Amino acid sequence: MTLTDRAEPLARLAIERTRALMPSRADFKTMRRQPRRDIVAGITVAVVALPLALAFGLSSGRGAEAGIVTAIIAGLLAALFGGSNLQISGPTGAMTVVLVPIVARFGPDGILVVGLMAGMILVGLAYARAGRYIRYVPLPVVEGFTVGIAIIIALQQVPAALGVHVTDDKVLAATISAVAAWAAAPDLRPVAVAAAVAAAMLISARLKPGLPVSLVAVIVASVAVLASGLDVATIGAIPAGLPMPSLPPINAGHLPDLVVPAFAVAALAALESLLCATVADGMSVGEQHDPDRELFGQGVANLVVPLFGGIPATAAIARTAVNVRSGAHSRLAAITQSGALLVVVAVAAQLVGFIPLAALAGVLIATAIQMVEVSSLRALLGSTRGDAAALLITAGATILLDLVSAVILGLIVAGAFALQQMARSARLDEIELDHADHTVEEQELFEERIVAYRLDGPLFFGVAHSFLLELTELSEVRVVVLRMSRIATLDASGASVLADTIRKLEAKGITVILSGVRPEHVSVLQRLGVFAEMGGDRHVFDHTPEAIAHARTHARRSEAAAAQAPGGPAAA
Repeated sequence: MTLTDRAEPLARLAIERTRALMPSRADFKTMRRQPRRDIVAGITVAVVALPLALAFGLSSGRGAEAGIVTAIIAGLLAALFGGSNLQISGPTGAMTVVLVPIVARFGPDGILVVGLMAGMILVGLAYARAGRYIRYVPLPVVEGFTVGIAIIIALQQVPAALGVHVTDDKVLAATISAVAAWAAAPDLRPVAVAAAVAAAMLISARLKPGLPVSLVAVIVASVAVLASGLDVATIGAIPAGLPMPSLPPINAGHLPDLVVPAFAVAALAALESLLCATVADGMSVGEQHDPDRELFGQGVANLVVPLFGGIPATAAIARTAVNVRSGAHSRLAAITQSGALLVVVAVAAQLVGFIPLAALAGVLIATAIQMVEVSSLRALLGSTRGDAAALLITAGATILLDLVSAVILGLIVAGAFALQQMARSARLDEIELDHADHTVEEQELFEERIVAYRLDGPLFFGVAHSFLLELTELSEVRVVVLRMSRIATLDASGASVLADTIRKLEAKGITVILSGVRPEHVSVLQRLGVFAEMGGDRHVFDHTPEAIAHARTHARRSEAAAAQAPGGPAAA
């Protein structure tokens, strides 16, 4: 086969995957069904998104304008190319947590390069159809991840809420330094502003959850600060409209060091976006997102946003929830949100610059508190030790280490407890025969020195050794029948231990017969030498009665051979 012959199928596959990831006619057809509801929902989300976008832009280190640019462009592109009809994308608190150390090490422009690289990774994941694997992330890991992020977001706002400037990029260290600096010269004015905005949001969420109180609280706080002449830090001037696109400055020497942060950003964007899409599906009727298209949409958004100076984006669960509750029906709502934010930036950029930093700190502190579902947290902590451990370790690692390490540790802990549960479900039972008079048959088998065992559950590396240990302790037995039909899982370690067990039994003069081997397990048993230890497949039977009959024949032959051997019963 020539190189051209090999390339043609790959090219056709690439074209097919590209077509599957592109927007379809059905997407645009859905937008025409209830446009009024979508437009109202989009404007409502824009009101909620404006203060959050400004706050997350500031927290990332790129500035408030970067946050609003990201909300506009990412919101539009992810809506057009994404896999959910209801999702709202933009800057998020979880992403900000990842970006802060990148800015500290590589400067604000480092975020732009990381965003481009992450966009490429997300597009690659979409072509590889990796979206389906999000279902394997356990709920305790997701919940612990969310709790850790919420705590970090709240701690990040402490300096702004206290009106103190610190330069340490470590969250805990910066928080301690800010508290110490404020205690040396207390100023209650920024604290009062942040507390008032946060309290207004939290109280309204309890009484009137549908109202966009965050924007109202920020406006009121800004007017009050201006009217009273309080000397508190503000956002500062931001440009009107969107900047012209340009390629970010790329330092070739930094590219190898940016690979790991780029994968961290891409992993977070994929995880948060797919989880958010799942939540949106659950809040609506008849919606079903396409996970691969969602990865593609986030990838496209993160490829374009850095060209305008924006920060990496992902789906925003809180804004998506507002969108659904406001009656959104299609992607037109997210498109409207981007358009409304663009209008605000174009006509009111100067007014936005007067917003106090403490007010935005209050918005993010309230947002962090609302991210934690206390009832869900309590339920998981009280369910099993494994769930509680996975949740707490993931949350702690998120705070003390980084988000990718936290998810990896959480998966390891959850997997370890899952394996433990699987190991406990495995059993090795001496079985009853499929005949009417079990007692007589069992007594006859015992007298013929034949035992039959049934293996139930998984036979894998976490259970195989202890599971088969008791078999090697058998004595005064001529034949062992192992019933394999109820083995749910068989891996290489389990098959290897089974081969070793058979070898030890055969060395003691005990013949092993297998029955009911499932077709999917045959190749594993062959590769690991299980059949070879038995002298081939002549001691393998489809059904237990056949295996028992053969065991009896074999036991009688062994008994006769022993009797005729020198020193045997016949010779005596």
